[in-house]
Amino acid sequence: METAILLFCFILPVFSQECCAINHQKKEKGFQQHTHRQLTHRHYKAVEGEIFMIPCVKSPNNTVGLHTLIRSRTEEDKEGNNGPTFSCGKGFLTEIKHSGKYTSPNGEMVFTLQVLQKISLGCFLPNESSVMLLVNIGGTISCPGLACSNNTGAVWFKGAKAVAEQRRDSCQKEGLLELCTVSQIDSGVYFCDRQIMEQGVTWILRRAVNVTVIPRLNASAPPDIRYPSANMTEEVELDRPHNLTCKIYFEFEIGLHCPISVQWFMNHGGNMKNRTLLHMEKLEQENNFKGCLVIWKAIIENVALQHLNHTYTCIASNTVGNSSVTIALKRKFQVIWPSLVGYPLASFVVVTGLGIIVHVKWLELRIFWRSQFQYRKQDGEEKLFDVLLSYVRSSPSAEVAGGLTLSSKSEPYDYEKACLSNIPLEVLLPQVLEDQWGYRLCLLERDILPGGAYTNDVALAIKRSRMLLCVLSADYLANSDAVFVLESGVQALLQKSGVKVLLIRTDGRPVSLIHPDTSLSQLVQRALRVLPSLDWNSYKSSTATSSFWSSLRKAMPNHRSGLVSAMQSQ
Repeated sequence: METAILLFCFILPVFSQECCAINHQKKEKGFQQHTHRQLTHRHYKAVEGEIFMIPCVKSPNNTVGLHTLIRSRTEEDKEGNNGPTFSCGKGFLTEIKHSGKYTSPNGEMVFTLQVLQKISLGCFLPNESSVMLLVNIGGTISCPGLACSNNTGAVWFKGAKAVAEQRRDSCQKEGLLELCTVSQIDSGVYFCDRQIMEQGVTWILRRAVNVTVIPRLNASAPPDIRYPSANMTEEVELDRPHNLTCKIYFEFEIGLHCPISVQWFMNHGGNMKNRTLLHMEKLEQENNFKGCLVIWKAIIENVALQHLNHTYTCIASNTVGNSSVTIALKRKFQVIWPSLVGYPLASFVVVTGLGIIVHVKWLELRIFWRSQFQYRKQDGEEKLFDVLLSYVRSSPSAEVAGGLTLSSKSEPYDYEKACLSNIPLEVLLPQVLEDQWGYRLCLLERDILPGGAYTNDVALAIKRSRMLLCVLSADYLANSDAVFVLESGVQALLQKSGVKVLLIRTDGRPVSLIHPDTSLSQLVQRALRVLPSLDWNSYKSSTATSSFWSSLRKAMPNHRSGLVSAMQSQ
């Protein structure tokens, strides 16, 4: 058998090269005449047990595609049994019962199929229905039954498409299909059609050939054991099962299934001549065009001390030779320190890490806690001022906006009707907080008498206020006096003075990035990260119903009636 295949794969391609060189152009035209012929009634013969595919053709008017054929009802179908239905372009195994006449749903196309018994052919050869071709060389496919027929003309198809319409180097000659260079994609089912005349009717005898492209006839090397490696040692646990895994790659060999042979042996005392075959199970297999990769395992049900005195060998074989790998086992000592030492140590590391984080962030945590919760405990304490407003003017004309000044109180400022986007925030805030909302406001430039010590005056003003409100404009953190007010407010917050500190950002950036070039103290830098803040946008916050004004109103201290008492106590 292998000799015949060798002759078929290596001798016939010599003729195919001449066919490809001389007749490649001639076969195109002949194919077009056959494949484009349009018939209203087509007659096909097939052989039982072979794959058959109804060809897809167009109707005579060239407008309706033929997709499905339904067998016409016969005398046997009078009881209501429906006949078989087939779709063009889809292969199926033929049976004698498939013989009959088929029509398309629109009735324009008629198709007659006659399934022949194998014994009726006279010279049926089963081997003709399958061919193996070697990759990267020329190959020849012969039409089955060609030697028993006087008609050597045949038209070839691969699947539903004529070979003549496929862009590849091939030709057809005397019932043979010559492939100039065989590639992996040439595998598949091919059909050869030959015309037969019977009683004036032209029949097409369609035979199928299953073509398999192979990389080689025989393996070129013994199996490649990829795991385990030679002389390696695997760790095992006593009184527990263990799997010995062997991963092997086998090259393709014609007529042999992968894998050819894999065995695990236990060598008693390391003696290769005194061995025992172990029970094996297949884990997985990966096939490709050139070979296959298989994984087999041998199972040791319960590892005992005597298993450590033996060696274990994996042997893989093919027609070229054998490959083997021997390994040993060693005891795996259970580590008990993770439960006795590791867990307490891990807990200590976690606690220590948290302690370091708290130590580094302790100042920020204190500022955050007091700014969020501490002031509420002393919110009822009587103070001279409700709010100390700290800001840096953006321009010399900031005092005047809309015809009103900071000290103008002749008429209440209706901020709901004003165009807030045209008024600087440092001008707008005093008018809203004091004139509209009725809070007692402390402005350093207005309520602090000149000539005194600035630092003492600022500290006293913060002590007498329930809230410090800082407008962090672009110039605020670059102004030393303004930064001093903010730092004094943070210090007062840490001293449990009950003052609340609130920041208003005017340019949308984080407060720590408003003036990155300014050299600020660590206290101010950390306070800027955690102090509560609001964002002011001259466009989005220009209406009284904006979220800015709602949030500011909620952040303001409650109105108190103890102002007079506070003044008398001074």
